[in-house]
Formats: sequence, C-alpha cells, structure tokens
Amino acid sequence: MKKILVGMSGGVDSSAAALLLKQQGYDVAGCTLKLFDGYDNEDIATRTCCSLSDVEDARMVCYRIGIEHHVFNFKDAFREYVTDRFADSYINGKTPNPCILCNRHIKFDKMLRRAAELGFDGIATGHYAKIDRDEKSGRYLLVRPADRKKDQTYVLYSMTQHQLEHTLFPLYGLDKTQIRSVAEENGLVNARKPDSQDICFIPDGDYAKFISEYTGRDFPEGDFLDTEGNVIGKHGGIHRYTIGQRKGLGVTFGKPVFVCDKDAEKNTVTLGDSDSLMKTVVEAEDVNLISVSDITAPMRVTAKTRYNMQDAPGILERAGDSRIRVTFDTPQRAPAKGQALVVYDGDVVVGGGTII
Repeated sequence: MKKILVGMSGGVDSSAAALLLKQQGYDVAGCTLKLFDGYDNEDIATRTCCSLSDVEDARMVCYRIGIEHHVFNFKDAFREYVTDRFADSYINGKTPNPCILCNRHIKFDKMLRRAAELGFDGIATGHYAKIDRDEKSGRYLLVRPADRKKDQTYVLYSMTQHQLEHTLFPLYGLDKTQIRSVAEENGLVNARKPDSQDICFIPDGDYAKFISEYTGRDFPEGDFLDTEGNVIGKHGGIHRYTIGQRKGLGVTFGKPVFVCDKDAEKNTVTLGDSDSLMKTVVEAEDVNLISVSDITAPMRVTAKTRYNMQDAPGILERAGDSRIRVTFDTPQRAPAKGQALVVYDGDVVVGGGTII
C-alpha cells in the first residue's frame, strides 16, 4: 500500500499516525468523519470528539504536515448503526459497546469504502494494535501492541480479513509518552490535548438522559427483585441500569448490592451480592474469527468480557453454527449481554462475538 487515507479525530494519536506515515514515505491524506452534531462547549469538547474544534485541530495538523484534509458526512450511517442500536440495546436490557459498532460499521467499513472510491490503497487510524500476516495460513492477524495499557484490540475484534489487509496501525510499537513527544517535536497543535474519556455522543456520561431524549420515550418504574425473585423495591426505568452497577440505584439496602440481571419484557431489575455477578461460562453470537477460519476443536485461550479487564484463561469451543463458548478456569465478574467476548491466543486475537 502506498496511498493511505488516515482517519483523524482531532486527537494526538491519529495526528501522530498521519505524521509517521508521511515520514515513512507514504502518500498520505487525512479525513475527519462527521458522525453527529457534536458539542462545541469547550469543557465537553476536551472529553469527546466531533466538535468543531476537533475538526479544526485535524485540519491544522494536516496543514502543518503538508497533506490534504477531507471531511466526510457519515451522520446517517452513524445514527443507523451506532446510536439507534445503542439505544435499542439498552431498552432491551443489554449493555452495548458503541465503539465496537462504530469500528465495525463506520471506520473500517464506510471509511474504507470511501477511501477506495477516492483511489486510496488503504486506510490508517491511531488505534493501538498491530497487524501481522501468518505466512503459513495466509491469514492477517490482529495483535496486541507494545503498550498493553493502551491495547485497543478488544474494540477491533470484528475486523475482517479484507479490512486488516487494507489497514495500517502506525502506533503499535510506541507508548503515549513517545506519541506526544513526536507530536510536540513536529509542532502539532494538539500535542498535549487530553485523551477523550467518554462515549463521543454522550459526553456527560448520562446514558439514561440520552436514551430518553434520543428515543422520546418515557420509561416506567418497575420492580427490583432479589436473586430469589422477591420484590424488594422499585426502580426508576430499566434504561438506567447496567450489569455490575452498584451506585445510583436510588435505594439502599444496608449492604452493597449490584445489578445482576435485567428483564426488559417484565421490566424488572435483579439485584444481588458480588458473588451473584460471577459467571464461569460465557456464550457469544455474531462471531468474527481472525486468526483461524473456524473452531474445530476445543482451544486453550485467554478471553475477556469487558474492555477494561485482564483477560483470563479458559477453553474456547463452538456452541452452534454462529456461536462460541468460553468456559473460564475461574469465575469472571459481570459479563453482560451486549458486550463483547474477545478471545486471545497469546497476543493474537482469535476472534470474538456479542455476549448473549
């Protein structure tokens, strides 16, 4: 690949990715994706992306390093594949990961297609991950980066062989301190810009408020249940709770309790102690495999069920035509329907799916 379109959010990581590829001799251009009507409040804009200042930061970086800058309007696709599905999942008792949806349907699908239409050989982003190729099998591999603290392979597990073949991750061998140094040495305006901390379209972190306003729906109160099915209180709407949640329940029980389950059909939220969250067997559907073409026999792996957790050892096997199952050696805390089960063989991503 010689001609590369770099997805640039306005942050330092994607800016450094564009700079490094230019220095390596690639024919580079940058693009910023307009995904929704962003926030222009300065305090909010430092925690998220898609504000006017983010677009301007990306444009200034492109000018500084001498490359073209494009802005693509993907708002309709983002609404269809990310915000609609996010809201629908919460309403139906699941806990979705919108970054995975965005990577799957927008960045590595819509953006890659647009790049091909414009004559680019591939795309690049500022994700912390590595792409290798297994010469024996001919398959492209997704591998964890040198800086494990910034590992983003969990949200990239849905990448296809075609997408991996036409993508570059220039930051895989660097840590954040090195990235900021590179940006500062080259006079990039966002060298010290803080990392975004929140879901881009919910910068204040208030999921319930967003879902109510986005859907225009009122969510009725329902019953809090204990793990025996007894009614122990009233909840304020099923969209306000996620598996593993302890704070913000609106009621007190004299001891720590956690959300263990949600039943959208019955409008109930089940609460229990910490032990009630522990699960040994986790199944997932809508599976994407990367390092192997199929799971033909039980496989010793590590796996994780949330982004910010350490992967744990277990056995991976098929659980039907479109499902996989991991039986962990030790119980795992709060796997939630709608999150991803991502499986590793050492540093290599085997694949993953959506937890059911």
